[in-house]
Amino acid sequence: MVLAEAMDRLSRDQEDIAGVFKRMAYANVKIVTLSEGEVTHLHVGLKGTMNALFLKDLADKTRRGQRGRVALAKSGGGNSYGYDVVKHFNENGEPLRGDRMINSAEAEVVRRIFRDYVVGKSAKRIAVELNRDGIAAPGGGDWGFSTINGNTKRGNGILNNEMYIGRIVWN
Repeated sequence: MVLAEAMDRLSRDQEDIAGVFKRMAYANVKIVTLSEGEVTHLHVGLKGTMNALFLKDLADKTRRGQRGRVALAKSGGGNSYGYDVVKHFNENGEPLRGDRMINSAEAEVVRRIFRDYVVGKSAKRIAVELNRDGIAAPGGGDWGFSTINGNTKRGNGILNNEMYIGRIVWN
């Protein structure tokens, strides 16, 4: 027997829960949840559909909230090297999200990367020099050329992140 709080604790993906149920039934293993009891084909069909719709609705609400924050020039999620997340609260003690401020030390590294690139240094050479100088990369490890170059289509990497020219791009 597999015991869970509810079916959505096993999976909210309709195809996945149907597959799990099918494999468990084949092995003569029952799935029992505290909220539904013994899970049957009917539960898998109905609850699986409801859970999938819940995920879609949650994703839509999340994107709508992010879009609203970006429209207010706030972060839609994630953070770029050279910026810190600002943690502050409103008068009711609720967190105000999406604000950021420049991290002076990291911003100087960003400026250095752009200065070096403008004079003709390759992303690989810039990475080697940053590593040689003991400057930690965004993840805390070593710099790689892709961290600097990034991907033009995705707008990532230091050189392709439009946030460094004052433009917030989201989605």
